[in-house]
Amino acid sequence: MSDLVTGEAVVLDLQTAKLPSRALAIVLDLLVQFAALFIVSLVLSVTLIDLDGAAAAASLLGLMVFFLVGLPVMIETLTHGRSLGKAALGLRVVRTDGGPVRFRHSLVRGLVGFIELIVTTGAAAVITSAVNSDGKRLGDIFAGTVVVRERTPGAGGPTNPLPPVHPQLLHDMGRELVAMDLSAVPEPLWLAIRQLLGRIGQLDQSVALRMAVGLAGDLSARTGHPIPPGLHPVAYLGAVLTERQRREWLRAQQQFAAQAAAQPPALRPTTPATPAAPAAPVGGRPHRVLGTPAPTLAPTAPVPASAAPLPPTAPSFDKPAPDTGFAPPA
Repeated sequence: MSDLVTGEAVVLDLQTAKLPSRALAIVLDLLVQFAALFIVSLVLSVTLIDLDGAAAAASLLGLMVFFLVGLPVMIETLTHGRSLGKAALGLRVVRTDGGPVRFRHSLVRGLVGFIELIVTTGAAAVITSAVNSDGKRLGDIFAGTVVVRERTPGAGGPTNPLPPVHPQLLHDMGRELVAMDLSAVPEPLWLAIRQLLGRIGQLDQSVALRMAVGLAGDLSARTGHPIPPGLHPVAYLGAVLTERQRREWLRAQQQFAAQAAAQPPALRPTTPATPAAPAAPVGGRPHRVLGTPAPTLAPTAPVPASAAPLPPTAPSFDKPAPDTGFAPPA
């Protein structure tokens, strides 16, 4: 077993692949690669028979680079660390923090692997893998990767990590959660629980179960409440973590309400005021707000015909008076 520490300080005790299984996987990959190289070279030599010696040598060199370096790097990148040989033996290449490999990791492994597997006929890889405690070869050391086992011999297919839980057990667990004291649980333990639950589908089931049992036991010892019999450790961790998040949400709501009550009345949020009545229309044309009945105008008394007319407006001296033949009075 190898303790791989993730970026969130979670220890993943995965089983690393040793020299025999890795050597067999590499042999399978090389057989497939050389067979594909031989077939493609034979086809090109028949179809491109008119090529001269230099062009044929360049083509052969390009094919060797593609099938022995480019193709393994491409397959390992697209499959996240599983070549044909590794898939047959249940192996996978991962980073030293347990994450999936990227293109740069596969490229470094492919370039260094061409030297230690093809040029030195595998001697450098065998010596390095036999000496290293995690079975790493030179490509893994330079790329920061490790080959782990995805399944152990004799293991069955994937199992459901959460078996069905009886409703009565969930009801009893809910009543215990309300009365549970979570103040003694340290923050690193909460962080480890969150990381385990977030990666439960990416881990081997036996590894995930072992980690869940350890974290559940530590959490139960901190809270003083034993794990209910028959409850899966993963379900127990999820229920307690959900209860903690519920309490934090309620505490945040109470703090927000207290801060709003402590603010001065002028700064408190108020309801929107009723919109003011529209101003009087310009030009004397009445208008009304949509959705309100039209105002009823009061009837006005008719103007009698015998009413005296308004006196004329005083003449303006800004404009010259029209010539009427009479002199204006002194």
